[in-house]
Parts: sequence; structure tokens; C-alpha cells
Amino acid sequence: MNDSKSKSKQGQKVSRQGVSEPAAMQELLRRIRGRDVQVGVIGLGYVGLPLGLVFAEAGFSVLGFDIDNHKVESLNAGRSYIDHLSSERIQTSVSAGRLAATSDFARLAEPDALMICVPTPLDRYREPDLSYVETTVRQASASLRRGQLVILESTTYPGTTDELVLPLLAASGLVHGEDFYVAFSPEREDPGNQQHTTTQIPKVVGGVDGDACELAVTLYSQVFDRVVPVSSTRVAEAAKLTENIYRAVNIALVNELKTVYDAMGIDIWEVLDAAQTKPFGFTRFNPGPGWGGHCIPVDPFYLSWKAREYGLRARFIELSGEVNIEMPRYVISKLQDALNTAGKPVKGSTVMVIGLAYKPNVADPRESPSFEIIARLVELGAEVSYHDPLIPEAPAMRTWPDLPAMASVDLDHETVSRQDVVLIITDHSGIDYRQLAADAQLIVDTRGVCEPGPKVVRA
Repeated sequence: MNDSKSKSKQGQKVSRQGVSEPAAMQELLRRIRGRDVQVGVIGLGYVGLPLGLVFAEAGFSVLGFDIDNHKVESLNAGRSYIDHLSSERIQTSVSAGRLAATSDFARLAEPDALMICVPTPLDRYREPDLSYVETTVRQASASLRRGQLVILESTTYPGTTDELVLPLLAASGLVHGEDFYVAFSPEREDPGNQQHTTTQIPKVVGGVDGDACELAVTLYSQVFDRVVPVSSTRVAEAAKLTENIYRAVNIALVNELKTVYDAMGIDIWEVLDAAQTKPFGFTRFNPGPGWGGHCIPVDPFYLSWKAREYGLRARFIELSGEVNIEMPRYVISKLQDALNTAGKPVKGSTVMVIGLAYKPNVADPRESPSFEIIARLVELGAEVSYHDPLIPEAPAMRTWPDLPAMASVDLDHETVSRQDVVLIITDHSGIDYRQLAADAQLIVDTRGVCEPGPKVVRA
């Protein structure tokens, strides 16, 4: 009996809490601290590529996975396809043998830590579409081996890691906490933000259990300036949603205030400038033509959908969605009024849209309100062009498949002056708005970047 107990303790050590830690965890912790593990990043987009790059720059071996062969080929050739990540940075890591990419998901067994950074969109009913996560996790499960750490970074509703990811991985026959470990750490990437880069943004981490959390915290601590452990994956999942819901609700609030103050003849931007002088109790959010990006128009609905499972209705979230979804129609209404005042109908008018990106100074068009506005203007018979210094050709959009092929036009005097109206959607900093206002016949400004005047209508 004593011999049997002795053998069962082999390969284990007793932690400070008095619970034995499997040898797999001991070995993985040791190798993480020595940066002697390979990190696998699944999904090499705006989240996955920056994440993989900072791990490679910290001395880890990184293997990226993506179904897009163009991305794989570009990375392996040392070329960047994301504007705020330089090719020089990528080439340095590729040349040093620390960064490589593949579309062969049979290689998922190679990395010691897998970070899942795939999209979590909404379906046409505005309900969560976790098909990318599920497909990825099933692929990981098929090749799961002892000693692997799997971390979901994709934004999702509380419970996804415990209820979806863990059971799919456990279907491999391996035992969580003994053979493999699962955690959730929400991405907080902000493309184009020069003040808060990837490693400077605190990393929230929640594990399925304490061991998984410790492993994930140890891994991220090798790269990130600050790591914030929480008690569970659900808390980590909820934290990410809370951040984005806070923004969505406040964006909706200021957009609603814009429409109310506009009806009263009050300039919302002047109001905000005045309100912002209060040194406490006020955080400024600016109005706009609607919401955009992968996070804000999508993530709040993950929580409102999950709330229904508990018989609850997330009314603030749903209302903010309704307000923000209506903003492109409001913008078009203001444009119609501006043209009518000038004695011109929308049909046959030339409209130049400034900006396809969802926010300034990035080349990211995901969920940008520009596409809905352009589509509706085309339906109304307008002749639409656009200028965006970061997006030379309009990409095909899944949600607006019937949009015509378009390329960015120049902002020279001749081109601008022959437009019936210029519609500012994205306020890129490289544009001379004073000159734009001088050249244009009429401007509808949704960002408050042009001085009010006879030719400028704020929307």
C-alpha cells in the first residue's frame, strides 16, 4: 500500500496550497519561464498578428495559423499586410527564425501554447456566430497532446470557454488539469493607437482552474508589462464585454444627444467642449455617423443574447444598438436636407464620401458605417465616390455585396469643387479640412472637424 502511494506521487510536487501539481504543469511552467516554448497563434488578423509578433520579439518561437494563404505567404516573406505593423518588424522576426506561418492545421500539435484569435461575428439575426471558434477548437482537439495550454482570446459571451471550448478539447480523451490546460484572455488590441501598444495594455487572464490561470499568467507575464489574473474565465469574458458595452452605450447616448440638440439648433460639439471643462464626473465621447469596427457593433449583443438564457433582457444594450444602428439614416437625412436647401435632389447629385475606415488613421473598414451610407445613397440615385488615403480600393463587404467596385479619388481642387456635396465620415488626420472646406460647394460633417459656416452642415 505504501509503495503504491509512493508511486502515485512520482512526477508530482506539492504546491503551496497543498495540492499536487502534475508533472506536465511543472515542466510547462519551467519552459515558459525559460522562454523555451513554442507559441501558436490561430488567426493572423488585427489581433493575432500583433500578438504573435510581440511574443517573437520577446524571444519565443511563434507559429501562426491562418486559412488565408495570402497572409501566410506574406508573413513568411517578411511582408506586413496590416498598416500599423511595419514589414521591418516582421522581417526581423522571420529572419531570426522566431516567426513563421502556416495554413496546415495538422501542425496544431507542435506549439506548447495555442492562442485562438478568430472572429466572433453576429449572424443575420444579430445572434452570436461561434462557428469560427468551434471549428478551430475541434481542429485543436484532433491534435491535442499532453502538456499543451489553450487560450481563447476571441471576444464572446460569459461561459463560452467553460461550456464550449473545454468540452470540445476534453473530447480528445485527455484530462484537463492533468494533460492540458485552458484559459481565456480577452484581446484589447486598438489598431493605430500609438499611446497604448500591445504590450503596454494590461492583460486580463482567467483560467478554467487555478493551474490553468497560473500557466497563462506566467506566459503573458513574459511579454506584457502588466497581467491581471481574475477568478474565472467567465469574469474575464465579462470584463471584455463590459469594456465594449460601456463604449457602445456612451456612443449611443452622445449620438442621441446630437439629434436632440440639433433639433434645438444647438451644436453638440460646442456643448461637449464646454462639458469637458469639468475636471471630474464627465468622460467625453464624440458623436459620429454610426458605430464601426469588429468590437463595438458586435460584442454588446453577445451579452444581451446570453442574458435571455437567464430570462433577462439587457435593455440598455439593446437600446444603444437601436440608436447607433439608426445613425446612418440620420446622416443621409441631413445630407438630403442640405442638398434640398441648395436646390438639388439626391438623385443625380455627386457625393464624395471622406473615409471608408471605421475610425481615423487605420486601414480597417470592418463594420464601417460608410458602406451602409454609400449603399443607401446609390439606391437613392446619387453618383458616389470616396477618398480614403489608407484604403486605395474599396474591399468587397460581406454585408453589402451589391456595392459597385470603387477606388479612392484625389482631393485636388478640381475633383472636390465639382462635387455637389462632400460627406465626412472618417476624420483621418492627414486631410487638410480647411482646404477641403474652401474647395467644396457643400460639406456635411459628421465628425465636427470643419468650422461651421454657410457651406458646412454638421450631422
